[in-house]
Amino acid sequence: QLQVVESGGGLVEPGGSLRLSCHYSGFTLDAYGLGWFRQAPGKQRESVSCISSSGSGIYYTDAVKGRFTISRDNTKNMVYLQMDSMKPEDTAVYYCAARFSGSRFCTHDQSLYDYWGQGTQVTVSS
Repeated sequence: QLQVVESGGGLVEPGGSLRLSCHYSGFTLDAYGLGWFRQAPGKQRESVSCISSSGSGIYYTDAVKGRFTISRDNTKNMVYLQMDSMKPEDTAVYYCAARFSGSRFCTHDQSLYDYWGQGTQVTVSS
């Protein structure tokens, strides 16, 4: 059974850090590109970051460049999003997703992703 489960969300003060984790089960990640997306209240879901199946291709949306870091561990079927120097505008529900693709590039087009988690709430507030 395919499952995608996010964890690590919570409340953090501006300037603080959080590390999101996403565990995939029911399939191996070797041939999958992985992505993190977020949806803030009243807004459409947007891409945050993605990483190719090999890990060599990485993308960040401009709003998080220099603050967020995506990584993956195929041996554990995990992907991570390290979030530093967080801002109130980072407040959102964060989703991880997987796309079957052997490309050395990843895509931030969410319509191309096959499997999604249920999301984890991240709130940045003092």
